[in-house]
Amino acid sequence: MLRGHGRYAYSPITERPVYDWPGGRRLAIYVALNVEAFPFGEGLGIDLAPRQAEPDVVNFSWRDYGNRVGVWNLLELMDEYAIPGTVLLNTAIYEECPQVAAGFRQRGFEFVGHGRTNAERQAEFDPEAERRLLEECRSTIARHEGRPPEGWMGPWISETFLTPDLVAEAGYGYLLDWAPDDQPLWFATRSSQKLLSIPYARPTNDLPQLHGGKVTPAAYAEILIDQIEEMLLQSRKRPLVFNLSLHPFLIGHAFRLRHLRRVFERFARHRDQIWLTTSGAIAEHIRALPAGIVP
Repeated sequence: MLRGHGRYAYSPITERPVYDWPGGRRLAIYVALNVEAFPFGEGLGIDLAPRQAEPDVVNFSWRDYGNRVGVWNLLELMDEYAIPGTVLLNTAIYEECPQVAAGFRQRGFEFVGHGRTNAERQAEFDPEAERRLLEECRSTIARHEGRPPEGWMGPWISETFLTPDLVAEAGYGYLLDWAPDDQPLWFATRSSQKLLSIPYARPTNDLPQLHGGKVTPAAYAEILIDQIEEMLLQSRKRPLVFNLSLHPFLIGHAFRLRHLRRVFERFARHRDQIWLTTSGAIAEHIRALPAGIVP
């Protein structure tokens, strides 16, 4: 028998109870912005160009563009289409570029813990260091935003075998690391606290598409539009969640935003059919459902 994780049991999506999102809608969509900070000349960092010896100014400055320019381009576009947002925040942002955090705060974005910096990987921590990371990020966001974050996504989406247990014990209510489903599901943990897993789609994320897959912005927009249209059809049978995950240092360039606009226009066209929301609102809705509805 294969080694298992013990977090959830197998459950075919076709055999689960059917429920609705608010307003009788069946497709929930949330837009998540990965807002990250990196030290200069050390640590991990996504290689947007061929890696060079440190200080790798090409890759560092490309990533830094996201916080200086890209995020503001993206926020203005979201404002234009009145799109709510979830920000996956490295807490180093508060020190390195506090205006970015203020921009999300002013717009009422939901804040999700995403580590201190994406220059470190959570899977490399021992249990005590991981616990401190989770608690430190939660308290830092609470100090700046007036309330602690409900959600967590690890930097690099990296986990240890204990991560879901430690996330729940630190006081978080849901996790975005795992991607096994198009519906939320409950995770078992070693404590009595249950942890909700909210879908966070990898295949439609801008990083694997635009950077990893070298997909053109025009083709990427078509992929997203196809995803939305097909999920709308599927949602006639069951509730679904679609997450659009974006990185300002990548999508925030004008020639890419031009095609993201087409996706947001499709959101607007289907506004009466979709629930355009945040990951936290999805979690809150799930918690209010009768026990046993969500596996």
